[in-house]
Amino acid sequence: MSKRDRNDSPSRGAIILYCVAAFFCLLGLADATYLTVLALTGETAACGGQIGCSEVLGSAYSKLGGIPVAAFGVAGYFTAFTFATFAAFNYARARLFFAIMVGVLFASTLWLLYVQAFLLHAFCRYCLFSAAICFLLMGLVVASPSPRPSQN
Repeated sequence: MSKRDRNDSPSRGAIILYCVAAFFCLLGLADATYLTVLALTGETAACGGQIGCSEVLGSAYSKLGGIPVAAFGVAGYFTAFTFATFAAFNYARARLFFAIMVGVLFASTLWLLYVQAFLLHAFCRYCLFSAAICFLLMGLVVASPSPRPSQN
């Protein structure tokens, strides 16, 4: 038997849920890619006159070991997108790995929100958009149906 349980087709609700999750992962991927490109090229973000945005993106917390934090977001969102796509096709391990990846993204988001609120006292609208996506993805993980037990 393959990693995909062929006897148990996914419910329509599960397929829709993971497709929605994959879509939001793509939005997060676009946001994180934009911020990574800005960090690597030295350009400033189009923040619409918001002062806190440049403070956050230019802070010491915006890089980890010389790598832009947004680059880790690119990797995280791409990985979550991949697992969500496979989960939509009923791969049980993909559902588990998707939940784990979203948990990592969510924990990272909580830390970065703490940094913005209590250490930098400034907020970046792109970072807040990413945080909203992470909260939404965590809600989808919590709402996702548990795998049905196989009936052999």
